[in-house]
Amino acid sequence: MTDAANTNIAGAGTVATSPLSVPPQQVSPVAFERRTGPRPSVLSLNIGSKSALYAAYMPSLRNGGIFIPTARTYALGDEVFMLLSLMDDSAKLPIAGSVVWITPAGAQNSKAQGIGVQFKSDESGVDARRKIEVLLGGVMQSSRPTHTI
Repeated sequence: MTDAANTNIAGAGTVATSPLSVPPQQVSPVAFERRTGPRPSVLSLNIGSKSALYAAYMPSLRNGGIFIPTARTYALGDEVFMLLSLMDDSAKLPIAGSVVWITPAGAQNSKAQGIGVQFKSDESGVDARRKIEVLLGGVMQSSRPTHTI
């Protein structure tokens, strides 16, 4: 059985729904996930706007990373594999990573529940970081809050 999750970040258009979907009041956007056994989770993340990408991107991580809103329980160090779609680009970037940040339900300042995933230092991780930073450009210097800081 393939592990899978679909998350649509604000501005992406459609939102994944299923009997396992997280209620919208808990996490925006809605997440759908299945995970069995010790295999890495497979996440599909669609980010549809520059502001959503800014809020989710974690540039302070060594290889870059991304925050994924989810109610699913993960532990630090858990391996994940994601298919990342960025704004108007129909291509999905395949990226391996590991959980390095956990925001629990009910976190301070109404932060969304979810995980921060650090990209691996392989070619796909480096490529994803480069593409994200090109898309964000000067916005990366903003002082606006993000999902993690």
